[in-house]
Amino acid sequence: MDKRIEAAREAVLAAGEVVRERFGARSGDVEEKGRNDYVTGTDRASEELIVSMLTAAFPDIPVMAEEGGGSIGEKLFWVIDPLDGTTNFIHGYPQVGVSVALIEDRKPVVGVIYDPLRDELFEAGSGEGAFCNGRSLSVSPAQSLEECLLGTGFPFRTYEYLDPYLDTFRKLFLNCRGVRRAGAAVLDLAHVAAGRLDGFWELYLKPWDMAAGALMITEAGGIVTDFFGDGDFLAAGNIVAGNRTIHGGILKVTTGSFTREGVAALANGLI
Repeated sequence: MDKRIEAAREAVLAAGEVVRERFGARSGDVEEKGRNDYVTGTDRASEELIVSMLTAAFPDIPVMAEEGGGSIGEKLFWVIDPLDGTTNFIHGYPQVGVSVALIEDRKPVVGVIYDPLRDELFEAGSGEGAFCNGRSLSVSPAQSLEECLLGTGFPFRTYEYLDPYLDTFRKLFLNCRGVRRAGAAVLDLAHVAAGRLDGFWELYLKPWDMAAGALMITEAGGIVTDFFGDGDFLAAGNIVAGNRTIHGGILKVTTGSFTREGVAALANGLI
């Protein structure tokens, strides 16, 4: 396992250097993949570097990457987000991350996330704990929503889900200290693991958005499920995370605002 973490670490650090060097350049190299969904040359350069490094280290482990696709192994494969927060990157907003996770039997067993602008490296291995720059992580000890700072992500690609999302936002916003939407889910989840955010919820995410951060949260003592309390959030494409109490408080709201049938179309076909 250590060699896998080491390979993921080296890959995200190298890719993070690419992201950091190009950040703020305001390049015109931007392509719109779909509504409010962008890719830049930096996304592709970061991804190519990560894929090449992981493939060189473990040629028998398939790789699934956000931009270039790839293949999924029946039991074991990597998932890569080469630049989470692409819209932030395009606008020079300093909240972007690079993420690599190893999936085994539908669960993340290695997760590494790098914040290249703050030089923070988050790492986790199954049963080995979660760390930031070598410091052990623990989720927030908060015991009520009233004392919480929560994170979320807007359904900016799926406006048809805006009303139930706004229902959850309103209910949680009125019962917590504040809600932050920074635009890079991989960092949001890492910050839950670090106790900076007390909880998080979002819908329409892909496995590469969630896998590494979810492992960090569980290794830091937290809980991660889909909007209905089920464990297969990577397939469902929606996520609720926090310590046991805060996770439960958010879950009561998501189960009251959404239905399984209503979000079934957002499920990922990858996992």
